[in-house]
Amino acid sequence: MKRLATALAVTSLLALGACNRTPAENKADNVREATENQAEAIDNQAEATRDAADNQATATENRADAVRDAGENRADAIESNDAH
Repeated sequence: MKRLATALAVTSLLALGACNRTPAENKADNVREATENQAEAIDNQAEATRDAADNQATATENRADAVRDAGENRADAIESNDAH
């Protein structure tokens, strides 16, 4: 969100500063803005990838816990049957 606010502020300043500028300066500003947008998209993609990895790790840990618990329950049931 902070990056988005920064990008919007930069874009606004570039738009205001575009008055009385040469075509080359305007083109350079457009390149800068496009590059900033691309970097922002890459940052968002990286964050989404990190979130997906965290979710996968949590799901894997939960599955391991379930397998471990099932094994313990089965072992307890076997011991309980042997005691009778």
